[in-house]
Amino acid sequence: MPNSDSYGEAFGKRLNAQATAFVARALPKTIIAVTEMRCENSQNVLSTPPIEEDAYLVAVHFKNFPRYEYWENGKAAPVSAIRPGETIIYDIKRRPIFHVNSAFHTVHFYLPRAALSAIADDANAPRIQDLDYKPAVTRADPVLRGIGETLLPLFRNPDRVNRLFMDHVMLAVGHHVASKYGGMRPKEQPILGGLTPCQERRAKELLRENLSGEAPLAAVASECGLSLSQFSRAFRKAVGIPPYRWVIQQRITLAKSLLRNDPMPLSEVALACGFSDQSHFTRYFSALVGMSPGVWRRSVQG
Repeated sequence: MPNSDSYGEAFGKRLNAQATAFVARALPKTIIAVTEMRCENSQNVLSTPPIEEDAYLVAVHFKNFPRYEYWENGKAAPVSAIRPGETIIYDIKRRPIFHVNSAFHTVHFYLPRAALSAIADDANAPRIQDLDYKPAVTRADPVLRGIGETLLPLFRNPDRVNRLFMDHVMLAVGHHVASKYGGMRPKEQPILGGLTPCQERRAKELLRENLSGEAPLAAVASECGLSLSQFSRAFRKAVGIPPYRWVIQQRITLAKSLLRNDPMPLSEVALACGFSDQSHFTRYFSALVGMSPGVWRRSVQG
């Protein structure tokens, strides 16, 4: 995959903004990324053009940008304004730049052409030609706004975010963008049943072997002989919950066993069960069990 300066730290440097990113590798040979951008003090300069690549950025703005001056391939678009909650699309191969004349706070979803093609292939749909947008023209997209708002707290503690969860979110974003702005219409019929007993057993084995959440969903789906979308639907139908939630439940089950039978400190239990630290462990344990790990350990031992 070629270098890109349209997500992550490189993106932040290009716009003189603070940047935090998640990168999902759920799709084969490509990624989907999301970057939170914060610029509190505008430099009143033109942004530098991105490295040219066949990819899109879909941005949700959370701060008013009163005078938006924008160019594609050196051609100026009509001056506009971006209001909080609105969505705007950029085609990176058209070398977009804008006048950084105001503070901004955004969440940018990075979608390479390869990701959109993989999503269409997975859905048994024709590949997308181009996303439908007009330069510097915003849209109201309550789905992307809601996802962006949900992700904002996670950017504060990126090390605590479960990879399987982020894979689910980024795939949902990709399907939404492909359908709403790319006109994707899947041809495949919905799966009526869940996983076969053999598929369910193998999927759980793989997920249980990787309680840190580092097993890519694409690899687990491939082991079951299914596409990503087929596997996600079939797993939920068979088990009742998405894969990432099932992994969390298995972590808590393992934690209970260690808390009951092993004197190791809570911080070591957290790491042994795939959590990033003790506070991360305590938050999930308390949410599912109804009490903190320390209180639960004392209750079963005393």
